[in-house]
Amino acid sequence: YAWVREKYRESRFAYTAEEVRTYFPLEKVLSGLFVLLRKLFGITIRQERTEQIWEDDVRFFSVSDGSGHLRGYCYMDLYARPHKSGGAWMADFQGRMSTGSIDRLPIACLVCNLPRPLDGQPALLDHDDVVTLFHECGHGLHHLMTRMAVPQVAGINGVPWDAVEFPSQLLENWCWNRQALDLISGHCQTGEPIPDALLDKIRASRNLDSGMSMLRQVEFALFDLELHRISGSGESIEKVREILAAVRKRVAVMFPPAFNRFENGFSHVFSGGYAAGYYSYKWAEVLAADAFGLFEETGVLNNETGHAFLHKILETGGSRDPMEAFVDFRGRKPEIDALLRVSGLSSAL
Repeated sequence: YAWVREKYRESRFAYTAEEVRTYFPLEKVLSGLFVLLRKLFGITIRQERTEQIWEDDVRFFSVSDGSGHLRGYCYMDLYARPHKSGGAWMADFQGRMSTGSIDRLPIACLVCNLPRPLDGQPALLDHDDVVTLFHECGHGLHHLMTRMAVPQVAGINGVPWDAVEFPSQLLENWCWNRQALDLISGHCQTGEPIPDALLDKIRASRNLDSGMSMLRQVEFALFDLELHRISGSGESIEKVREILAAVRKRVAVMFPPAFNRFENGFSHVFSGGYAAGYYSYKWAEVLAADAFGLFEETGVLNNETGHAFLHKILETGGSRDPMEAFVDFRGRKPEIDALLRVSGLSSAL
């Protein structure tokens, strides 16, 4: 499916991932990302020296707020290497805690598996890599910018599954925005930002299979919920397969071959900690799309809206009900219209 999708995208939209890569050298993406965070939230990120790293190419950064107060530290382990776990994630090395005698700052680690620079050339990212980097940075901000002094509700701690993916999904939206792309893109030879013609093609292909993607997430979420309805009841693996087959019959368009054992490797709901909470990915997309709508209304680089998100969402950690925090930021409860519009599935189109 991935092969057919890529070939269809190349044919339909006349560009390749390799062409896009030339406009996203890693150093340009990182420097532009840091500028974007400063414009939106007043955050300053500086690389620091440290001997406490596990690989030579791991980087260490300090994170300060608009008043110059140090808020935490962040490791970035960005390149792929042999024996490194695949995928991308944010690890919370240390949570914030403040008492009368202790003021412990949070430490985050952003992990990706991006391509390394080769033969003296810069590391070049495709657009999906850029989106992934922004996503994990959103998790990192949620962890680092907290004002909560109690570890159980500081940063990402204590945040219900309904909202834990909210900041990360929100930050992805700037990867498609012209003003942000002027900051994070620059051709590896000329330094020119990604041209409008290529950007239009990337945007047009954004929803190439958004319906299929949405059904896939719904399938995973429903399977997770149904699986945990029988958890601990002593049901056999055959029952698990029956549940998955029933969910697919309900929502899927494509069906894998009979030998497929997706259920054996659904790591998010086992080692990943998302048990009965996988639905949060799709629900967070609703929150993120609707919240980004406010930035679209006020200006995608509007620092007043950015500071409102910082103070009402990022800094509060798990101390507030996420719906209460969202309403405080957006001025109303979330609506699905923005997600349908962004996904190209709105009937208004």
